[in-house]
Amino acid sequence: MGDVINAGTKLSSAVCQTQIMALRVPSEELEITCGGVPMGANDDEKGEIDSNLSGGTLVGKRYVDDGETMEFLCTRGGDGTVQVNGVSLAIKQAKQLPSSD
Repeated sequence: MGDVINAGTKLSSAVCQTQIMALRVPSEELEITCGGVPMGANDDEKGEIDSNLSGGTLVGKRYVDDGETMEFLCTRGGDGTVQVNGVSLAIKQAKQLPSSD
């Protein structure tokens, strides 16, 4: 299926400029894709982006799954949508601070 990824691992897209770094990941096999193509350690672009998965990534943003069990930092933005095991990641939202009243 996929590979076991460790925190600190950098992955590059094969279809666009996107590069991410794993900040928090479970210790299980994960299939991490960008634009529908598996991400890897090298920067070689050798595929075409799936038009349904071209939502893009933004540099400096943190991407998480629904349960926030995984977190990735986008170190270089691109045109592809990052997915883990077929589920798209979303930008991590800022937490609400308590009011100072």
